[in-house]
Amino acid sequence: MKKKIAIFGSTGSIGKTTIDIIKSDKKNFEVILLTSNNNYRDLVKQTKALNVKNLIIKNKKQYLKLKKKFKNKKINIYNNFYNLKKIFKKKVDYTMCAISGLQGLYPTLDTIKFTKNIAIANKESLICGWNLIEKKLKKHNTNFIPVDSEHFSIWSLIKNVNKSNIEEIILTASGGPFLNLPLSKFKKIKASSAIKHPNWNMGKKISVDSATMMNKVFEIIEAQRIFDLDLSKFKILIHPNSYVHSIIKFYDGTTKILVHDTNMKIPIFNTLYKNSRKKFMSKKLDIKKLNNLDFSTIDKKKFPSINILKNVSKKISLYETVIVSANDLLVELFLDGKINFIDIEIFLKRVIKLREFNKFKDILPVSVNQIIKLNKYVRLKTQSLSVLSKKPWEFFFLHFYLPFFLLL
Repeated sequence: MKKKIAIFGSTGSIGKTTIDIIKSDKKNFEVILLTSNNNYRDLVKQTKALNVKNLIIKNKKQYLKLKKKFKNKKINIYNNFYNLKKIFKKKVDYTMCAISGLQGLYPTLDTIKFTKNIAIANKESLICGWNLIEKKLKKHNTNFIPVDSEHFSIWSLIKNVNKSNIEEIILTASGGPFLNLPLSKFKKIKASSAIKHPNWNMGKKISVDSATMMNKVFEIIEAQRIFDLDLSKFKILIHPNSYVHSIIKFYDGTTKILVHDTNMKIPIFNTLYKNSRKKFMSKKLDIKKLNNLDFSTIDKKKFPSINILKNVSKKISLYETVIVSANDLLVELFLDGKINFIDIEIFLKRVIKLREFNKFKDILPVSVNQIIKLNKYVRLKTQSLSVLSKKPWEFFFLHFYLPFFLLL
């Protein structure tokens, strides 16, 4: 019997990789639903290739084009995520949630009850709303599988292991495109250089996060939440060729490492074919890389963002939303050429240390609306402290009038 699959964010890099795997094995999979924000062309191609009968596209203009394109086909096309009950008559076997940003939190939570297994490739959702996700997973008896390469590797290594035996978990970081660039040149870094990751083909935003090392900060927070281990157990080592994805040291004296090529097909393949003997056509073990793993500690002068981990609470809180939201806005400003590369960390540190945001370290998220509302305010506050602070009237509006209106 074919596995029934849903893919949220099918036109992004993770979604496309998932579809590539499924297309090579159509006899074992049936895709029930594809979603995209506004990528009309790719969604049409995917629909035809996999004979999908349910589509969601958020962009209103693209939605109308899609309706016109398939007007003579028996395809259900929706403009929002409110119709999942109509799409899922019973639980599907597997759902990939790969919608980027906090906009992915709503559909992630909503789809949990409609799927037996859920793979989530959305850092923002896992970091800011893990307690909400975990509650739904338990309520609907849905199995969660981490799909990011680092978290997949940890998950693989600690299966059937007593967590009390874990002494240390090391995540590796490539160091990004500026590992060997002198610190004196960081101020002149252009966005075009920051998005060129040496090992992975990723989106612009996550590539910049990798260049500043914020991506690794997020991965540590994410891992701590998912695996429910003390934050102090997690460490980061620079590993330029990204062959080793995690190292786990146990109290019994043993250490495990997981290696695989820089190919997201590998973790996604293993989530799709969980507990099966399906063979992945991978490259041979790279002896040269194994003989030159080249680990080193992080230069915190070059990558001061790593120090943000000291501010993270040991318990889940809304403070993570503050960090994620401020960083998102600052990366956007950098990509738009409005701030320098080093300004990302400078302004981020300034924002998350504000007294009005520190109080969120003691507040547990209770709803998606609460997270989204805070996200909007933090982004506006961050903008006021960076670019717009140069314009007095906008600074005054954002600091005094806007907070009042947000509370109405």
